[in-house]
Amino acid sequence: MELAVGAGGMRRSASHTSLSESDDFDLSRLLNKPRINVERQRSFDDRSLSDVSYSGGGHGGTRGGFDGMYSPGGGLRSLVGTPASSALHSFEPHPIVGDAWEALRRSLVFFRGQPLGTIAAFDHASEEVLNYDQVFVRDFVPSALAFLMNGEPEIVRHFLLKTLLLQGWEKKVDRFKLGEGAMPASFKVLHDSKKGVDTLHADFGESAIGRVAPVDSGFWWIILLRAYTKSTGDLTLAETPECQKGMRLILSLCLSEGFDTFPTLLCADGCCMIDRRMGVYGYPIEIQALFFMALRCALQLLKHDNEGKEFVERIATRLHALSYHMRSYFWLDFQQLNDIYRYKTEEYSHTAVNKFNVIPDSIPDWLFDFMPCQGGFFIGNVSPARMDFRWFALGNMIAILSSLATPEQSTAIMDLIEERWEELIGEMPLKICYPAIENHEWRIVTGCDPKNTRWSYHNGGSWPVLLWLLTAACIKTGRPQIARRAIDLAERRLLKDGWPEYYDGKLGRYVGKQARKFQTWSIAGYLVAKMMLEDPSHLGMISLEEDKAMKPVLKRSASWTN
Repeated sequence: MELAVGAGGMRRSASHTSLSESDDFDLSRLLNKPRINVERQRSFDDRSLSDVSYSGGGHGGTRGGFDGMYSPGGGLRSLVGTPASSALHSFEPHPIVGDAWEALRRSLVFFRGQPLGTIAAFDHASEEVLNYDQVFVRDFVPSALAFLMNGEPEIVRHFLLKTLLLQGWEKKVDRFKLGEGAMPASFKVLHDSKKGVDTLHADFGESAIGRVAPVDSGFWWIILLRAYTKSTGDLTLAETPECQKGMRLILSLCLSEGFDTFPTLLCADGCCMIDRRMGVYGYPIEIQALFFMALRCALQLLKHDNEGKEFVERIATRLHALSYHMRSYFWLDFQQLNDIYRYKTEEYSHTAVNKFNVIPDSIPDWLFDFMPCQGGFFIGNVSPARMDFRWFALGNMIAILSSLATPEQSTAIMDLIEERWEELIGEMPLKICYPAIENHEWRIVTGCDPKNTRWSYHNGGSWPVLLWLLTAACIKTGRPQIARRAIDLAERRLLKDGWPEYYDGKLGRYVGKQARKFQTWSIAGYLVAKMMLEDPSHLGMISLEEDKAMKPVLKRSASWTN
């Protein structure tokens, strides 16, 4: 089925960035580039940070080879020859799997006859389309993983190349030019049936609610490029000059040195999945975890040539500093909470324990009851005189998958989910953040955003798309029973409710008040979770093993001994 997403009857983006028939340059030749043949039993190399010389040595252009990937199911398994559908497994798929695939394929967007992505939602009942008829970079990731797991990599290849081409366009918002490496938040395919011309229009934030450019799009692009390479065993795409340059441009934006004394990435509110004002400005956990994962993926994909070598060394240095910072200052468990509760303030010099001058009275009351004796999580934000103690699902799941979390911390996150099942899972997985902001705080933090009322949308709503991230984290930590239980909950309602975007309420019992139906990443998230649980070797696409070179040192300062 070919779906040309047009503008008829829909609200058109105000973006000036477009790609028409004559603007495709020579990048289309990459789509027809010969593919290498890879042994089916071997997969893309995971290279360790310990292989990188921090003093400037590098590998001088050498590349790691292919090696087997350990599957949690036992033995060495191939990601190249994964089954085409769950029907090929030894047990019957759930009845809604077929409906999910049909809905996912209905959301496909075609550009010049080739599938290029999936629109955000296929909700014909909604009066306002807004930008749900566009292909979002972050939204497409679970769709891409579903197609990769189903042995259909070409759509992912097309998507990676076309978004790379859009990255090269000049990006201006109100006469102000964005960084060269910025990736679009979304793009739209416009089809002129009279002229027979397809055109792409990209949005880099100039049409977004709040006019905030996405920081996470570039990170997701690198992560997806690695997933494609890992799944297919095809190195040719990642090694093209265009992909290498695209990665370097993204990295240039986030590795630049300035006034910041932290290795984390300073970001505006609304720059990630939580794309409305929710008080996540500063150093949100979601961006830091994605930043860490993208750096590790880029380390595997970048060539060690003259241009790539410098970035490899900068990445290695940043990863060491970032892992120390996050594991030390963003991590919270019962002991750490007790330590913060007893902090002294106004400490000066490098011997300070309370380095960020956090006032203990700022610890919210709910946290003391929420924190179990066994368990922990990465808090939402750390900056001068401020700790955002909220739980954010995506950042914690990515921390596990990227090995930003140590094995002990990953286990503690899973312990927390089990201990606080009603709060974080409830009746529909998974709370995007916990707890919700209410009353006067809600008015100040969200700007009285009517969509982000308590326990709704980004303010404590439940998002089915997060099911795939939870499942991946469960498999990696050896806790598949948690994922199985969560998937069982989702299967009771998702199809019946029309695959909604999000659910409302403390337990996620109600379909979101403004949730679109047939939300594509809700559909794809379920399929990815299902396929991953049935064939755990798929985890290798999106998971990175712990790097032994980054040994965790969790002391808060040289003087911290208690």
